[in-house]
Formats: sequence, structure tokens, C-alpha cells
Amino acid sequence: MEILAVRDMTFTYPTCNEPAIRDISLNLGRGEMAVLCGATGSGKSTLLRLLKRELSPMGEVSGSVAFCGKTLAELSDRESASDIGFVMQNPEQQIVTDKVWHELAFGLENLGTPPAQISRRIAEMASYFGIGDWIDRDTAELSGGQKQLLNLASVLVMQPKLLILDEPTAQLDPIAASDFIATLRRIANDLSITILMAEHRLEDVVPLCDRLLVMDRGTLIADGSPSQVIAALGKRGDIMCGMPAASRLYAKLSGSGPCPLTVREGRNFIESSYGNTTRGLPQASHAAEGETALEYSEVCFRYDRNGKDVLDGLSLKVCQGEIYCILGGNGSGKTTSLSAAAGLIKPYSGKIKVFGKKLKDYKNRSLYRECLAMLPQDVQTVFLRNTVREELAECNAELKELPYDLSPLLDKHPYDLSGGQQQLVALAKVLAAHPRLLLLDEPTKGLDAAAKESFIELLKRLKSDGLTVVIVTHDVEFAALCADRCAMFFGGRIVSEGAPREFFSENSFYTTAVSRMTRGYYEGAVTVEDAAALCRMNGRKES
Repeated sequence: MEILAVRDMTFTYPTCNEPAIRDISLNLGRGEMAVLCGATGSGKSTLLRLLKRELSPMGEVSGSVAFCGKTLAELSDRESASDIGFVMQNPEQQIVTDKVWHELAFGLENLGTPPAQISRRIAEMASYFGIGDWIDRDTAELSGGQKQLLNLASVLVMQPKLLILDEPTAQLDPIAASDFIATLRRIANDLSITILMAEHRLEDVVPLCDRLLVMDRGTLIADGSPSQVIAALGKRGDIMCGMPAASRLYAKLSGSGPCPLTVREGRNFIESSYGNTTRGLPQASHAAEGETALEYSEVCFRYDRNGKDVLDGLSLKVCQGEIYCILGGNGSGKTTSLSAAAGLIKPYSGKIKVFGKKLKDYKNRSLYRECLAMLPQDVQTVFLRNTVREELAECNAELKELPYDLSPLLDKHPYDLSGGQQQLVALAKVLAAHPRLLLLDEPTKGLDAAAKESFIELLKRLKSDGLTVVIVTHDVEFAALCADRCAMFFGGRIVSEGAPREFFSENSFYTTAVSRMTRGYYEGAVTVEDAAALCRMNGRKES
């Protein structure tokens, strides 16, 4: 049964000359799981919001959207609210109540559902998602992964027929993201709910989806099974760079036969096609040396006097001119550690030094004058003006210094940009302060793979100019490509650190797909480039 039918849809935002999306047509059947991908600003979020009447943006629209045979305008308020569910990228923007069970009940109460039925549905949904243990907790106490799971449960409790998700894993750690995606697949299978999800993190989701849709500059350029789409777009480097590692390695080596999508299929492709006489690449170890840019010494911090320490004896040193990436689970204290270094919160014990000087010795905001700058996780907090042009002019940002073209965005309001575009504009503002120490909290959130590659080039250029960069990230592929050292954060402190090849080769879950794919056959391979180099060094097996 056809659940969604989009026909020749074109949409243009007010005051814009070019359409944000153009001539989009697609169909989704009951129980299908479809993934929508494409470059930052390609129109994915716009398309998704046009499918949910309550979130549809202002502007000029043509074409039609039919849901279960009715146009969106023909749906009753109740049908529109309950039958089409929407999960946003930022879980904070969707939670509206103080308690977990209140959040689950909120939508049903607004639909006028009888109390007994509300209780039954909440009990059933809490059991399905395994959230019964925290049903009475305050929503503010939940980690990012728990909040996103709660958002999903709060939508599903209303029993929608179509579930739309806009980059739902953007703020989740690798384990939480993998679990979330597996839950979506289970929902499609168990409940026959149709799922349409926009996503940049494709490693886990592409092998599980039924359909892969690719957008480019507002148009839909591919729609089919993942293997069909990847085969058709194999020559498009800007698109392939975001596909699963197994598919990228296959394309880089000009493989033959079916294109692998999963770690297991990638392993089979390597073992069946290439030898392993040469097991590893020369180790490029990174020694932390030189002057210290940032130092924590036994730092402790808690948000509540009687609460648990979020930072619990945190100690680490970052050297000048180093790119240092911190990974770890949601709620482990990573963001809190950056806030402490930026002077936004004050630890109750321990010391933090920036370039050998205690934070308290930086007087009259001298810490922020060409010394330290921080890009927060919620980049909207740095926007104060009505247009991007005004934002950049206020801080004298030099557009020519960035590897991105922000000129098409100059006359737009910052809040009207896509999540990835907001990241780029906020980064331009932060870099305009000419810091010596740059703190970045989830800087690749919302960025497509091609933009991420440009961002890595920028970081390496800044490093060569002497800038020190400390990054909190969930993106293990990004960390493997750009970091000099990576560290694992757990329980409010650093529990391990090392150069990327050493660090990721020793991890089982906080590691790259290539590391999992090659482990035991090759040693120390953590990126697609590593694996491709080893395959070429060993040569193809004879048929």
C-alpha cells in the first residue's frame, strides 16, 4: 500500500531567487525504510518539513503531496498530528515537559485520548524501548542518546503511519547511534511503519535501509536500493565519500562483483581479493612534546552541590600545535570539560592552565582576545544578527580564509540555514577571533562528507600556522583522519589516549569501520586510505 506520494514538488523560500527543492517526485510504501542523503544545504530538511503540515516552511510551493491517498490539506488536524510523526535533529528542541512519562503522555493528551488508553500505550511503549527504569526521571537529567530515544518513543506512542526523521543521530555517540538505527529497522519490521530519514552518518544506516535517495542542489538524482544507487553513482566522488567504508574501499580499488555495504561484506571482499603478506603500514607515532597549550590537573566539577561529579579528577595535557580529539559516550563529561577550559564554569577543585597561565590570572576577558575561542555544540547561541552578512561583518570574518563558499548565504537569517550551514557560519565567526587555542564541540554535526574533508584540510592548515585545536566529537572517522592524538573520556576523566592508528586499533566499539573490517588480516588500518594502501601493497589474488 502506498503511504506517501510526492509529485513534481518545487519550493522557493521568500526573497530567494532559486528554488530550495525542484521537481521532486517519490513514492513510499507501507513499512519501507528510506534514507535521504546529500550535501549540506541540498534541500533535505526543506523536503522533510514540507511533508509535515505543522512544520511546513513559508514560501512558494508547487506540486502535490499525498498521504494515504489524501492531500496534506485534506487531512484532519488529528490525522496530521498523529499519523505523520517527526523527530528533529536536536532532541532539546522537541522535549516540552519535565518528566519522561509526561513527555510520553503529552501528545496523547492533546489528542484527547482516554486516560486508561494513555496509561496502556505508555506502559507498552516504555517496555518496547526499555526505558521503564527512567520513566519517572526529569527529562533534563537524560543524556543526548536517552533524549533522542524519548523523542522517538513520544512520537511512536501516537501510532503514526509515517515517521520522518531529520538527522536523528547527529548528536549521538557511535554506540547510541548504532542502537538507534537498529531500533528504527525493528520498528519498520515489527510495526509496518514507513520511515523516511535524512542522514549524513551512513555507515550503519545504508546496509539496513530498503531505499536510498540522493539529493543534489535541490533535485533528487537517485532513488533505488543501496547497492543500485552506489553502483550508479560510483564515479561521483563528492557522494561516494559519504558512503559506508566497505563501498568506498571497493570503489577506490575498482572492485568487481556486487558492491559490499557492511563490515562483513567488506571483510569478505578483502580476503577473497587481496593477500596479506604485508600485514601493516609503518607506524607514524606522535609524541606529545613542546610547550603545553592546555592543561587540566585533577579537575573536579559537579552541577549540583549534592550531585555526582561530572569531572572527576580530570588530568590531561595538550601541546601547542596539536589536534587533540576527545571521544566518549553521551553524558560522560566531554562538553563540560571544554566549558571549564573556556571559563564558562568553575571547577570546585583542581587547576586549568592555558599556555601555562591559570584561568583566574586572565583578567578583563584577556582569555578571549586572540588566545582562546570555543565553538559550542549548539551553534545557534553564537548568532545575534538578522543576516549572515551582519554576523560576519560584526566580527570582521575573512571569507577568503575559509575553504567554503558562504556568499550564497549572506542575506539569509542564520536560523533559516541548514544545520551544516549554521556550523560553517559559526566556525567563520569563531576563527575571526584569531585564537591560539581553538575548542570545538561536535564541529562536524550536520556536515556532509565532502564538507568534512574540506574542514579537515582547514584544521591541518591552521595547525601548520601554529594553532592548537581540542575537539570533542562522536565522529570516529573524522578523528582518525585529522587527529594527532585521540583520547577516550569515561566517568569524568581520560582513561586512554594515543595516536589514531594505535588508539582505534585497540578499541572494539569506538573505532572505525575499516579497523573492524581489517582487524586480524591487516594491522593498524583505521581509514579507507590505510586499507587501500595495504591491499595494493599485497596485490590481487589470482582467480
